[in-house]
Amino acid sequence: MSTNKTPENSSTRLDKWLWAARFYRTRAIAKQMIDGGKVFYNGQRTKSGKAVSIGDIIKIRQGFEEKAVTVIALADKRQDATFAQSLYQESKQSIDSRERNALARKQGILLSPASDTKPDKKQRRKLREFKERI
Repeated sequence: MSTNKTPENSSTRLDKWLWAARFYRTRAIAKQMIDGGKVFYNGQRTKSGKAVSIGDIIKIRQGFEEKAVTVIALADKRQDATFAQSLYQESKQSIDSRERNALARKQGILLSPASDTKPDKKQRRKLREFKERI
């Protein structure tokens, strides 16, 4: 049985690794996210061609979530999800932070539900006055 993990002495491009680790659906999207500043390699912005090494820390922003993962293995081919999860390990702080943010988002939505109708002129005026007092 052969795996597509690359040998210890070789390297993989950052966009290929993110694609193989299933953080992004295509390499083109991975490249856009790297170029757009959504991916930080060892705490710094980088280019998509950067060579990834084992032990490097990659921070990835996806929507509301931010993940900090450590590279455990290298791969340049995309396989199933269990293989992809074996390529990295998410830090404990990252997991805790994501859970807290998800809970805060849920509570925020429950505490301020959307109104069924738009406010009329009088209600808008009262809202504006209230916001100016704060």
